[in-house]
Amino acid sequence: MNKTIITVVGQDQVGIIAKVCTYLAESRVNILDISQTIVSGYFNMMMIVDTSASSKEFGVISSELEKLGEEIGVIIKAQREDIFDMMHRI
Repeated sequence: MNKTIITVVGQDQVGIIAKVCTYLAESRVNILDISQTIVSGYFNMMMIVDTSASSKEFGVISSELEKLGEEIGVIIKAQREDIFDMMHRI
C-alpha cells in the first residue's frame, strides 16, 4: 500500500469535494479516510489515500492535484505518508 496525505484548504465553495474525488477516482486512487470541516467560511479537508492501483507516479499525482487546486481556487498539497510522519514527529 502506498499511502499519501492530501490536504485541501481555501475559501468554501460548491464542488470542492466532488472535483477532488473525481480526479482521484479517474486516477485510480482509493480514499482510505477523509475529514473535512468549514470554519468561518474556510474549507479544510484532509485525506489519506492509497495510490498503489494508480498508473501515475506520485510526482504526477501531486502536480496534477496542485494544478486542480489552482483551477478551483484552493491549495492542494500531497505528501507521502512516511515524509508526513517524519515532519510531524516530535
